[in-house]
Amino acid sequence: MTGTILVTGGSGYIAGFLIRQLASEGWTVNTTVRSLKREAEVRAALGVPEASLRFFAADLMDDAGWAEAVAGCSHVAHVASPFPPGAVKHEDDLIVPAREGALRALRFAAAAGVTRFVMTSSVAAIAYGHKGDARTYTEADWTDVNAPGLGAYVKSKTVAERAAREWVAANGGGLEFCTINPSAVLGPLLSDDFSASIEFVKRLIDGSMPGFPRLGFAVVDVRDLADLHVRALNAPGMANERFIGAGPFLMMKDVGAILRERLGSEANKVPKRVVPDFVIKLMALFDASIRQVTGELGRTRAADSSHARDVLGWVPRPAEDSIIETARSLIDRGIVKV
Repeated sequence: MTGTILVTGGSGYIAGFLIRQLASEGWTVNTTVRSLKREAEVRAALGVPEASLRFFAADLMDDAGWAEAVAGCSHVAHVASPFPPGAVKHEDDLIVPAREGALRALRFAAAAGVTRFVMTSSVAAIAYGHKGDARTYTEADWTDVNAPGLGAYVKSKTVAERAAREWVAANGGGLEFCTINPSAVLGPLLSDDFSASIEFVKRLIDGSMPGFPRLGFAVVDVRDLADLHVRALNAPGMANERFIGAGPFLMMKDVGAILRERLGSEANKVPKRVVPDFVIKLMALFDASIRQVTGELGRTRAADSSHARDVLGWVPRPAEDSIIETARSLIDRGIVKV
């Protein structure tokens, strides 16, 4: 299937690879950016044929530009959502634009006659706020936003996805809506403007992390995630579906071991020791970004992507390859000096 599709947030990491794949498969892609001043930069990074990609200025918090961006589109991939690298002053700085942006994109999509709407959510909307021992989470699970200690990003993804689903149930008509819920997204870079999820690999190989906190992530490759979006855009019967896109859960010390094994001397700055929890908690007293993750120390949040495999035939690549290609890209671009 091909046609015209709107991909929101075209300057973002996931959206870039999604646009590339869609264009290669014959789609005409409309994409939104907050300012058209970035069009030349983003075009150069994506490297898709000029005729296949059109840019529109639109903001998650403003109606301007959305009608033009979605005009003539049969499909929407709503990827845009705020994801800052550090702490925010107030959780509503993330929650409000995430929720309002999703609802705004849905309203304009429905008005334009869009038939399929795929929204990028997150395992953050699935695996947090649960009591009890570590377990593997599925699409049936939802994060409890009222649980103590949740970060603003986790809340923003949960609130936005729930709000979108409620809106579609009440107003969607014939619009088929589903979500993709990825874990930490790694892989090669399209530009030096990389996502916050790659920051921890950067810090492991550039020497700025003296030891491993007892933190971990499930990992997914950005190219596999783009492919999962495309499959959900094309497959029949996607109404109300939800697909986890996640590979294995790896502690940061495991990621470090992979880097040392596969990068050789280029991994000389990768730490070898684990930092005790009390040290991380002490550091958190002075660093808000560290304070956000202290509740994750020692936690395992594995996610089961078998639904995406079974229904959509999705087959992700090994996490080890994604980790190494992330590091390789950071080194080759000169972002990290080794």
